[in-house]
Amino acid sequence: GKRMNRFGGLTGNSQQRWNGWLIRANEGSPVQAIHHGRVLFSDWLRGFGLLMILDHGNGYLSLYGRNQSLLHDTGEWVNAGDQIATVGNSGGFEKIRLYFEIRKKGKPQNPGRWLTKG
Repeated sequence: GKRMNRFGGLTGNSQQRWNGWLIRANEGSPVQAIHHGRVLFSDWLRGFGLLMILDHGNGYLSLYGRNQSLLHDTGEWVNAGDQIATVGNSGGFEKIRLYFEIRKKGKPQNPGRWLTKG
């Protein structure tokens, strides 16, 4: 999908900054794991809706929020490219978007440094 915000930019009318990207996609589109890892969290979380967090080791996590459905449970292993969720607008958000974030040792990283167009 198309990226709809800038990492580190202000969120709407607030003083908070984006820690990741909002990606426009069609409802129900597959969400794929960016790298091999273990599901650390797979449930509802306030502010993120249905959220999947993958632990890739060495302090790296990837977060996938606002999903319509989650396809793996906490503790399961996934490979790069595996479908882990479907895009939606859970969490009370008006528009259908995937929220995507990468963290290293708890600190948000610019996804643009890690991803290439496929």
